[in-house]
Amino acid sequence: MITIGTRGSALALAQARLVAERIGPDAEVRVLRTAGDISDRPIRELGDGVFVTAIEEALRAGSIDVAVHSLKDLPTDEPADLVIAAIPAREDPRDVLVTRGRDGLAGLRSGAVVGTSSPRRAAFLHALRPDAIARDIRGNVDTRLRKVREGEYDAVIVAAAGLRRLGIAFDEREALPVELCPPAPGQGALAVQIRAGDSELRARIAPLDDSATRIAVTAERALLRLLGASCDIPLGAIAEHVDGEVVLDAALAEADGVRRAAARGRDPDDVARRAAEVLGVVAHV
Repeated sequence: MITIGTRGSALALAQARLVAERIGPDAEVRVLRTAGDISDRPIRELGDGVFVTAIEEALRAGSIDVAVHSLKDLPTDEPADLVIAAIPAREDPRDVLVTRGRDGLAGLRSGAVVGTSSPRRAAFLHALRPDAIARDIRGNVDTRLRKVREGEYDAVIVAAAGLRRLGIAFDEREALPVELCPPAPGQGALAVQIRAGDSELRARIAPLDDSATRIAVTAERALLRLLGASCDIPLGAIAEHVDGEVVLDAALAEADGVRRAAARGRDPDDVARRAAEVLGVVAHV
């Protein structure tokens, strides 16, 4: 039996079950609690890897064989003893603005309070609607949507991928175009992680990997690493692998506006470095 470790939220379970179905009937899902699940503190105060560390420790200890993460939750510095054996084909990478009227950005009232724990989403919301007020929000997707329905927030920004994986429909007018609100690096992609030395399982997992998605998110995550590798950075980045080339578009929200960069080429790391140079905020790595 292959044991898959995941968080216990409805979305995390849905993602783990998608992977389990691909692996086969001998895969089972085990729920683990992480620091992010236990604490009520704002996500930005808990730091990077808050939803990851406990699951990685279980993987090292051998109590699970596979870990399934949202790729955007994984720190860009990957541990030497663990490996991302597969990155399946990416789901919709966009963000979705859900209001009570379900009419998207056009229906957002002046001075609206919008729930998000993401500095990136808050920064791009401010660029789009300076009058809107971003306020921290915790809880799973259903909880966040309920807080909008009950009037605690006027709207919430959530990932389209999460809504789709949960079977929650949204209208296209609710989706924020990547040109206006570029997603977090790796958003919409899953990471299937195993112990680095488990070659037999690695061969079993390999067919789940989508090479075009892996190349695209490699460029996005390389850019994030060059800019400091923190979830506090208001960086949006989206890449595609087209005709053998990586095409990367990125935007960094700043107090006086949005700085944008685009680069393309065959090597994801080189493309990321050129985009970072255009953004002008390359960290020492």
